[in-house]
Amino acid sequence: MDFTQLYEAFDALEDPSFWQDAYMKFYRAWFYKDRWTMYVDGLITTVEVTVMALILGIVLGVVVALIRTAHDQQRPGRRKNPLLGLVNLVCKVYVTVIRGTPMMVQLLIMGLVIFASNRNKTLIGALSLGINSGAYVAEIIRGGLMSLDVGQTEAGRSLGLGYFDTMRFIVVPQAFKAILPALGNEFITLLKDTSLINVIGGKEIVYFA
Repeated sequence: MDFTQLYEAFDALEDPSFWQDAYMKFYRAWFYKDRWTMYVDGLITTVEVTVMALILGIVLGVVVALIRTAHDQQRPGRRKNPLLGLVNLVCKVYVTVIRGTPMMVQLLIMGLVIFASNRNKTLIGALSLGINSGAYVAEIIRGGLMSLDVGQTEAGRSLGLGYFDTMRFIVVPQAFKAILPALGNEFITLLKDTSLINVIGGKEIVYFA
């Protein structure tokens, strides 16, 4: 007797036992009409959304962190760059607003207001998660960069390197060790937060379940 015949036999019972009822529910949830394929599709979509959001978050986070670090490390006593100050203000508002508002509210605004006419809600969810992640990644990277002694940056500049070359060859490689564990935690957080995109119709694993 295969699993289907066993399920049909249990389903015909008027008063199934606890284990028979549990088997029927398990079969109905996973194997009836090949429902397990929907879970696999949902899992694949969940991983794809997580990876896309993390990549977008890292790109945004690196840009925002470099701008804010450059602003904070301007030499005291010298005239500060007004353009850098303006861009830093924009980045500061972005980080403060995104980190200070609930993820679900951001998803609802993106899915039902800004991109209300777009039907690809899964992609909108990935974009929303990426923008949200960017604010947290920015603070993670900025914290790692600011944790290094300012003498490292000054040493690079004294050798004739520009700001970005100093960051690329001297500061970032040293800060990477401090940043990596926190980025791993951010990936786990994103993986869990993908379940929220079903509120705007995003078809990830919880939606299919």
